[in-house]
Amino acid sequence: MAVETRGMLFEYGLTLPPLALVFRFNPTEISRTRTVTVRTGNAPGARGGYDFLTPLETARVSQGVEMQAESFSITVLLDATDKLNEGDPIAATMGVQPQIDTLRAMAEPKAQGPGGVKVLSALGLPGARAFERQEVASVLVFAWGLQLLPVFLTSVSQKETMHLPNLMPYRAEMGLTMQVIESANPFFLADKVRQTMGTALNLVGGMG
Repeated sequence: MAVETRGMLFEYGLTLPPLALVFRFNPTEISRTRTVTVRTGNAPGARGGYDFLTPLETARVSQGVEMQAESFSITVLLDATDKLNEGDPIAATMGVQPQIDTLRAMAEPKAQGPGGVKVLSALGLPGARAFERQEVASVLVFAWGLQLLPVFLTSVSQKETMHLPNLMPYRAEMGLTMQVIESANPFFLADKVRQTMGTALNLVGGMG
């Protein structure tokens, strides 16, 4: 049985209000997807790649490769039961709605405000029409275990399972889909270093 741990999702930037959420997260529930398209050409007599005999010739087997940004999906359980038992006043009236609102705000477009601070596009900005605003996605950092990845939140699904007498949810399952930002940013580069170290440890451990 997996040991329950905690994950964190927070926005890397200046946003009003600041967006961050710590949640219980079971690492066995993560689903990661990496898609690679290999171009192999159409040489006569060769299907699925060009001829090769030695390792020095393998570079010519494919005629190029296109790698899509990695995406992954997780299910997060939001549960205010412990806080309700402790008499928390916010949980008693709002349940987990503030956490749900935070996740939904992370997925919504932002617009540049005064002083470089970003606000939700839906709030509008004084003196700017909707079609004049430049909307951008939030750059988030997803942290769990030893991994720290920069991501866009591309999908949020919500399933409320328990409610307070005022119909506010105090337990909900949130399905999150994220796309990794694979660029020269400090989080992604650090993860590539971690991944390289992992492959070296696998070799030292006998690839078992």
